[in-house]
Amino acid sequence: MNVRIRLSAMMFLQYLMFAVWFVPLAAYLTNREVEGWMKAMIISSMPLGCLISPIICMIADRHFAGQKVLMVLNVACAVLFFIGAQVSAPGLLFFVLLIAMFCYMPTWNLTNAIAMTNSPSEKFPQIRVFGSIGWVASGVFSLAAIKWFGAKVFDGTALPLYCGAATAVVAALLNLTLPNTPPPAKGRPASIVDALGLRSLGLLKDLNFAAFMILSMLVMIPFTMYFSLGSDFFQSKGYELITARMNWGQFAEMFLMLLVPISLARLGVKWTVAIGLAGLVLRYVAFYAGGICDLPTLYYGAILMHGVIFGFFFVGGQVYVDKKAPSEIRAQAQGLIGLMIYGIGWLTGNFFNVKLIDMYTTLNDSGEKVYDWDTIWIVTTVISAVLLAAFLFLFRDDVAQGRLAVGAGRNPDSGLMAAAAVARESDENQ
Repeated sequence: MNVRIRLSAMMFLQYLMFAVWFVPLAAYLTNREVEGWMKAMIISSMPLGCLISPIICMIADRHFAGQKVLMVLNVACAVLFFIGAQVSAPGLLFFVLLIAMFCYMPTWNLTNAIAMTNSPSEKFPQIRVFGSIGWVASGVFSLAAIKWFGAKVFDGTALPLYCGAATAVVAALLNLTLPNTPPPAKGRPASIVDALGLRSLGLLKDLNFAAFMILSMLVMIPFTMYFSLGSDFFQSKGYELITARMNWGQFAEMFLMLLVPISLARLGVKWTVAIGLAGLVLRYVAFYAGGICDLPTLYYGAILMHGVIFGFFFVGGQVYVDKKAPSEIRAQAQGLIGLMIYGIGWLTGNFFNVKLIDMYTTLNDSGEKVYDWDTIWIVTTVISAVLLAAFLFLFRDDVAQGRLAVGAGRNPDSGLMAAAAVARESDENQ
């Protein structure tokens, strides 16, 4: 029980340290007058970190104990977040956060590996759920930070980065107490091709699978408008405590995910994923209607829709890939979809949406920025609806529902699989 408590605390702190600064990052950059290409680069530090993460984990898992690597990476994150909070030049901030994400993103792999090595596999979901709780807690943490530091505003300032640094220090100290986790693949040959899942490219010969992968990558374009840049919208509308507000979506996610295995078993992949895509459309309809009808309460509906989107689309897709790929390249297939979604797709979405916002932003007579959010939400809604229609038309459910039910049951915490999609490639392959 003592080990489980430490492993749960490890997950809690690891996701708290990221969410507390990443959620309000776009608003912070706007306040620093960082716009355009550079803004897109800075908020893309996370997906860029995803691209290199499998390679770093592949090397670490063959030479060093997991808890020691995790501690070193967290110490590095603490230093880099602290430096980032004091940096004023956008180019230097990008460089600092990029190096920080090179250090942070592998920790999703490592925490999963440490937890699964030192606890029964059936207990892993109960440990991993504390990662999502940590993400939700970042909102509460932001409220506490305002009181501790005596600041009137938290989001849109450098305080979140300081809080991330402090959390990373606590996490590193906790890592010293974790059970020893020897490198599971010590002595095995290292292959970047395997780490990135590139041997699974042969699966793209199946047109149905190829359509699924391409559409999943394109879905990141509308998805990142909210996930990466949502704080910009709420700040422009005069909202405070943005981190706390937006984390309601992760709170809803913890409960809505319980429906995903049921949906996979009864409806199959196609309709499970379609529900997630429909949730994406409804999110942006809610944002648009909230502005046109002057009903801000609809914004909260859009926030709560995160659980539907993240669970039904992302998790449903991960289960499909898991069942579609042959067992010998199953882990690599997960690495491939992680690379396409969290790497290429996320990067594309960030740059596209920063440009879209810039196109519909003007200056008033006082020199203040005026955002045409109604038009922005129309564009994002149309893109989401087109992708939903394309998915329904192009994709066929070619995996038996019985197999999906088994897969969903194998990991009852399926709602949390998506958050560690890239990590799974390392966990299962090494």
